[in-house]
Amino acid sequence: MPCDLILALDVPTREAAAPILHQLRGSLRWVKIGLQMFTAYGPDYVREVAGLGFNVFLDLKLHDIPNTVAKSVESLAPLPIGMLTLHTSGGREMMAAAVKAKQQTKPDLLLLGVTVLTSMDAPGLAETGVIAAPDAQVARLADLAAAAGLRGLVCSPLEVAALRARLPAAVQLVTPGIRPAGESGGDDQKRVLTPAEAAAAGSSYIVVGRPILKAPDPTAAARAILAELGWKA
Repeated sequence: MPCDLILALDVPTREAAAPILHQLRGSLRWVKIGLQMFTAYGPDYVREVAGLGFNVFLDLKLHDIPNTVAKSVESLAPLPIGMLTLHTSGGREMMAAAVKAKQQTKPDLLLLGVTVLTSMDAPGLAETGVIAAPDAQVARLADLAAAAGLRGLVCSPLEVAALRARLPAAVQLVTPGIRPAGESGGDDQKRVLTPAEAAAAGSSYIVVGRPILKAPDPTAAARAILAELGWKA
């Protein structure tokens, strides 16, 4: 199966999201709901989006003491979600607790460990006390996540090839920081590739927001990206 596309639903309101979601029904499989929308509308909005026929990636980036993260996974398990994020920087014990909670409550849920945010570069990491280069820090956290039992990671597309060389083939790699060819930057993503480049490097899923959300025709924009990934209409 080729690399798949996830729409990052980074809009301020459900009213703004509604026409885009209705346009994309039948053309797109995955939608990512992040902190902004989940904080505003809660679990009912997850159910609403899933009810439209989309697979939901809930991007909450859980990061707390092991017991709290495990209980959060348990609380979220009844929701119709296929992916859920947590920060690998929470450590091995926290990740292992999340994996155990997932196995007991929703075995098919793909827990994704966030390594280094794509908004971070080497100077930004250094400000937090991490002297390692972004790719070295990603590798360190990826190894820790795999040892803790995670079977998915979120990383920059620039680190995908290196992770494919060091991790089991079954590990799913989800990559934000994607910009279609010809798209200008103008946002907070610093480490980016095109969809085709990310797929060639070994991404399992790419996450795209503004290039679809702000396109004159979101459906055409999504279909163009899917075609670039090898999906047939």
